[in-house]
Amino acid sequence: MDVLAAELHSHSELSHDGRDPIDLLLGQAQAVGLDALAVTDHDEIDASLAAVEKAAEYDLIGIPGLEVSTADGHVLALGVRERVPAGLSFSDTLDHIRGLGGIAVVPHPFQESRSGVLENISQAELTEADAIEVYNSRLLTGRSNRQAKRFAQRNGLPMTAGSDAHISEMVGQAVTRIDAAEPTVQAILDAIRGGHTTVEGKRTPWRISFRQAAGGVRRRIESRVGGMF
Repeated sequence: MDVLAAELHSHSELSHDGRDPIDLLLGQAQAVGLDALAVTDHDEIDASLAAVEKAAEYDLIGIPGLEVSTADGHVLALGVRERVPAGLSFSDTLDHIRGLGGIAVVPHPFQESRSGVLENISQAELTEADAIEVYNSRLLTGRSNRQAKRFAQRNGLPMTAGSDAHISEMVGQAVTRIDAAEPTVQAILDAIRGGHTTVEGKRTPWRISFRQAAGGVRRRIESRVGGMF
């Protein structure tokens, strides 16, 4: 088996709060020694699919996907090749992702300020996910990460990490090491679903988290203003 280092949570300029084109994300992933990259834009998939097509140029495996804004919070859809509709319930979103051949990973579930699902669903419902992101690099105290890890361990759920990178420099801050049968997208998905992962990561510097958040606010305002004309 091959143990692959993967970034499973990153955003390109297609996200309302992202900044960089996919080539910068792919280049950073290659530079820090990753084997696989998932570009997971908010409710958009075009950049992720483009990254999948270009990944081999950077000696990477491109994992298609997106971060879905469900009615109950955010869910990462990994392995899908079409957009998952926003606004569905948590349960219906999971069904939709699996119907497309993907897996549903819940990012930052205990962070209510960032659309963590536990503001709106029960812990019993959360156990229906295929995996839980237990280390998100955009942390303040680390408490929510520790809560997520304890929850996953207590319920026997597979665990992942994600940088939640909104600028290319932060790709690879958090890494999921995946013990996959072979270096393919399907083998990676199967290994995550089977819990054959370990996680590691470090905090995104506060100044960069602030800059990412400020950039997202600016882009949302620009989008709204532009839509008025």
